[in-house]
Amino acid sequence: MSPLPRREHVDFLVLGGGVAGLSFALEAASAGSVLVLAKRQRSEGSTQYAQGGIASVLGPDDDFSQHIQDTLVAGAGLCHQDAVEVTVREGPDRIRWLQSLGIELDREGERLHLTREGGHSRRRVAHAKDTTGREVERALLAACDARGIRIVEDAVAVDLLSSGRLGLGGPNRALGAYVLDRDTGEIATLTAGVTVLATGGAGKVYLYTSNPDVATGDGVAMAFRAGAAVANMEFFQFHPTCLFHPAAKSFLISEALRGEGGILRNRAGEAFMSRYDARKELAPRDIVARSIDAEIKRRGDDCAYLDMTHLPKAFLIEHFPNIYATCKEFGIDMAVQPLPVVPAAHYQCGGVVTDLAGATTVPQLLAVGEVSCTGLHGANRLASNSLLEGLVFGRRAALHAKELIGGLRGPAPAVPDWNPGHALDPDEGVVVTHNWDEVRRLMWNYVGIVRSMKRLDRARTRLQLLRTEIRDYYWQYKLTPDLVELRNLADVALLIVECARRRKESRGLHYLIDFPKADAQQLHDTVLTRGDLD
Repeated sequence: MSPLPRREHVDFLVLGGGVAGLSFALEAASAGSVLVLAKRQRSEGSTQYAQGGIASVLGPDDDFSQHIQDTLVAGAGLCHQDAVEVTVREGPDRIRWLQSLGIELDREGERLHLTREGGHSRRRVAHAKDTTGREVERALLAACDARGIRIVEDAVAVDLLSSGRLGLGGPNRALGAYVLDRDTGEIATLTAGVTVLATGGAGKVYLYTSNPDVATGDGVAMAFRAGAAVANMEFFQFHPTCLFHPAAKSFLISEALRGEGGILRNRAGEAFMSRYDARKELAPRDIVARSIDAEIKRRGDDCAYLDMTHLPKAFLIEHFPNIYATCKEFGIDMAVQPLPVVPAAHYQCGGVVTDLAGATTVPQLLAVGEVSCTGLHGANRLASNSLLEGLVFGRRAALHAKELIGGLRGPAPAVPDWNPGHALDPDEGVVVTHNWDEVRRLMWNYVGIVRSMKRLDRARTRLQLLRTEIRDYYWQYKLTPDLVELRNLADVALLIVECARRRKESRGLHYLIDFPKADAQQLHDTVLTRGDLD
């Protein structure tokens, strides 16, 4: 495994090693040097935990117009039509590209086996059993190894390098990043012609989440501090069904189970979804999550139950082997007893504003995957469009970056090494731990599935104080990965709150009890820039 260089200049610096970052790296490698940084182990990220699959037009009864329409309906009026069309129309080619890399997708005879998830009008989700993300990550990493693309593990990006913040003159542009070596504690200075954010989401900003520990909103926070526009952070998707068990940590129960006939029941055994939506279990996930939340609160239950017991055991084991085996480890046999489930923070639909080539509002800074706001998802993501987006925009951003790099080559920019000043060794780790916990609990209690202006105002007031405390601690003590992530969490939390305060309506994933209906006057993105939080 490649070590983290103390100082280096590359053509393409990629922060993040999931589906979007690796797709970018594989396409860009033909045009210059590529360095991919992974915050922990190289496969540790949201991609490998994606269960359901990749949505695309692959069946004989499907077409682009239907996939486009399903995406637009789920997005509740805020999708960008051009981003949706690009993603849907380029999707089949991206899946064929994955297959050329050796990905093993489930088949039904000569054709791919396609499943259906909430919000989809057709079966169009290609999958590898119920561990699709793991198979995608495996194939992409193997392809990167075959191409000799360098991937460095345990490299924690601290901040983006930008000409504006360094006082180098000219228009503000991205120049690379300061990066913390998790093993040594040293901070490297990595410059680049093009810097690519592929850092994933921010689910850890909430107390309960399906996301891995690395999902701390680093890319959004760093981009915002560097001057990039951020949009639609109020639209945070809560997955309806995470396993409710004291020993289970963030284990997702795929939406594909409902697509194959799963029934949601309350503790009394009543199927309740018909009370909330005519589509029942196949409603878009924002509606299903709110319905479960409402049913739990109405009855005072701890959780809801996803019932698969009417389906044959052999079918469940064949189609959902990982979910079946994991639940068995927790003493639950899904073939004979319903699965206890609760909603949990899952996917951010907003992020760093980009165009259709992944370009942000800061020149030479690109963003791809969940960290970006391309306009594809609008106010609510259609299930299994996320891996698809990473594949499509990873390639599109790379094609753009290859055009850029020819005019950017030359001497490495004169960027100073990280200056720790008089920073001390941390002596009160409890401060970081306490603030980390407070941010996440505050967001869960005040900025969750159902919101109010009073709760949002309380959250904003407390987060502003926390950010001040964290900022003081940040500059006083030497950096640790936990402190870097805490700073980013607090920044992203405030961005979510501020976006939510500005959207005085209920739309998609943003439900505000003070304004319970959608407002046609607010059919626009919520865009924030650096001065909006000062």
